[in-house]
Amino acid sequence: MRVYVPLTLPGLAAAHKAGELGPGPLAAYAVTPGLREWYVSDDIEELEYAALSRAAAASLRLLAGTPDAARRRVVVAVDVPDQDAVADPDQVLDASALGEVRIAAAVPMAKAAAVHVDADDAEGDVSAAVAALGAADHGDDDAQFTVDGAEDHELLWFGVQEIPNIVG
Repeated sequence: MRVYVPLTLPGLAAAHKAGELGPGPLAAYAVTPGLREWYVSDDIEELEYAALSRAAAASLRLLAGTPDAARRRVVVAVDVPDQDAVADPDQVLDASALGEVRIAAAVPMAKAAAVHVDADDAEGDVSAAVAALGAADHGDDDAQFTVDGAEDHELLWFGVQEIPNIVG
């Protein structure tokens, strides 16, 4: 199963240095039954893009807790056995958890298929989105608009061999 692990650039650097994503449990995003029902599509590429987008939103929240990190969302695509990615069956009741899975143990970076990272030109919008998260969570529509603005930036795709250049 392909899962998408949200990180920050310092988190990616640490994972690269350690040779693994972890320690567990790891929060990740995948094509779950709840995500399928919410997204209403049978196209696996569209569903995986939706899971990637959920992970990018989670990366934004990680950035809020890492004030000195570069304001670029990071998501690592990893392949794990299906039984290793466990979805909470109650998550369908919580829209913010759609597609979320837990992986109990650390995942070797050798299992990573790709890394998705914001381009440099996204940093201003991502920074503004991070600053607006709290107000958006409390129902401020203008703040939510700012948060949604980060989603206007597509994450770039990188091969895992490019991680040293990304975190360099």
